[in-house]
Amino acid sequence: MSIASLPINPPPRLLMGPGPINADPRVLRAMSAQLIGQYDPAMTAYMNETMALYRQVFNTRNQWTLLIDGTSRAGIEALMVSALRPGDDVLIPVFGRFGLLLCEIAERAGAKVHTIEVPWGEVFDPQQIEEAIVRIRPRMLAVVQGDTSTTMLQPLEELGAICRLHDVLFYTDVTASIGGNALDTDAWELDAVSGGLQKCLAGPSGSSPVTLSDRYVDWVRKRRHVEAGIATAAHQHGDEPVICSNYFDIPMILDYWGEERLNHHTEATSMLYCARECARLIVEEGRDQAIARHKLHGDAMLAGVQGLGLEPFGDLRHKMNNVVGVYIPSTVQGDQVRGALLNDFGIEIGTSFGPLHGKIWRIGTMGYNARKDAVLTTLAALEQVLRLAGHACEASGGVKAALAHYAGH
Repeated sequence: MSIASLPINPPPRLLMGPGPINADPRVLRAMSAQLIGQYDPAMTAYMNETMALYRQVFNTRNQWTLLIDGTSRAGIEALMVSALRPGDDVLIPVFGRFGLLLCEIAERAGAKVHTIEVPWGEVFDPQQIEEAIVRIRPRMLAVVQGDTSTTMLQPLEELGAICRLHDVLFYTDVTASIGGNALDTDAWELDAVSGGLQKCLAGPSGSSPVTLSDRYVDWVRKRRHVEAGIATAAHQHGDEPVICSNYFDIPMILDYWGEERLNHHTEATSMLYCARECARLIVEEGRDQAIARHKLHGDAMLAGVQGLGLEPFGDLRHKMNNVVGVYIPSTVQGDQVRGALLNDFGIEIGTSFGPLHGKIWRIGTMGYNARKDAVLTTLAALEQVLRLAGHACEASGGVKAALAHYAGH
């Protein structure tokens, strides 16, 4: 029998890296529901329900809160490519790998990219960003909220008001932070926000929830284009240059999700079910309660790795709730430890990128895996692997430190 004729049967894994994580079983069950037509009233009702649920997840009243079909990178690209014309200036503060990703996407859209940087493991003060805005006068400020490559969370609270003062669109990527860290779209005056399911929202990669302010929508609709074959005399094209991507054309996608249901693509039905369930679970738990859960278990993991004699990475005042970076001890080989943890215990943790590759591990506590048993199991297994690799640590030091944290909360 050929391998291709065998059913898919993944090995059991506890995914405790920076994402993806194990999906909540309720999400997997939702994904297995039968398909229906894209204009079936039941389907369009699910689309409307999904929009309403994500308004609560994003903490917004934005009408245009919906899904981009594709991984979280699809949401990033759609929001940036639709807003940035060739030659437009964009300011991107870079404090990790995913700020560099925003740079690449903006460059491919033909924008003029301006960056400011801080060392990986730090974040920006609002004054640094405002000074750059005054100097550059960009059309857009594009910021990653939580960059898992460094485990840092960039404060956003003051940036929206700065952008409004200087007439700058404010986009933020919350792929790694949404659901596990504070996010107040309206209060922080965010214009465009995109996320992903595969981290704190407890789902698989494959759909990108987004929310858009009226300010953002008014701008991108100046680039509106309706495809030949479905356009009528009543449809008006925008005055600004057409968006360079058809699939990631936000005005077209809004026409599809809006009352007209103007055909764009066939909605990814199973991923819609999935994304709806991810949001439903957050709303059912309570957004603030979900954030508190991620902080509780994230802080327990931090205490646990310190109990194993490991040194945390970066400015802990700005650590994400859902992932911690730790320096790899000089006495062990990082990839060998990760391999033993995976092969012997079925637990996955992450390494990092760029200047941090081979220097830190990244351990996540997010989504379905932000729970006590997952934290304690990971710490117990990590202790055994570290001991076998020659790292000296207190017996049960990680588990004891985590349990002490739980006892105090």
